[in-house]
Amino acid sequence: MENLFSLPIIICFLLVLPNFLSAKAQCVPSGTFTGTKPPPGQCPSENDSDCCVQGKLYTTYGCSPQVWPFTPATLRLNSFRKGNDGGGPSECDNQYHPDDAPVVALSTGWFDNRSRCMKYITIYGNGQSVRAIVVDECDSTSGCDGNHGYQPPCSNNVVDASSAVWRALGVPERNWGDLSVIWSDA
Repeated sequence: MENLFSLPIIICFLLVLPNFLSAKAQCVPSGTFTGTKPPPGQCPSENDSDCCVQGKLYTTYGCSPQVWPFTPATLRLNSFRKGNDGGGPSECDNQYHPDDAPVVALSTGWFDNRSRCMKYITIYGNGQSVRAIVVDECDSTSGCDGNHGYQPPCSNNVVDASSAVWRALGVPERNWGDLSVIWSDA
């Protein structure tokens, strides 16, 4: 009896997989730029942030992989407080947010010209799930300047999340940084 239930799931997966792979292939880099060294004291050290490296070539993306009911992503740690690794105020509300608020920034393509601003997404990882509100863009098109905390551009598949999101997912603090997750619009 178990095999009868798994066969439709396998068939559905095989029908969707080619479209998923095709959609991922359509999101190609939109360009590159050469990094510059941040001014002294301007690179945030919180959350093991990466700072731009003088002369390093950075890839930019104007798109993200297609959003599915369960979209694979890389969850990264970010602070949305003033003066921390998030750069300026959040794009959606021009505000800063405390680390205990479940807030996220999405890569440029998923941010979709602010269409997800102040909307909830559900993030699944570490055997848990959490609802978080989209307050910012994780810019995949530019970086290495004051508006971006002198950090490189985001990859095209990033959900930057506050520490509240990481706690809700039950990830031990020593493991915060990068985590493979899936997410969906809530």
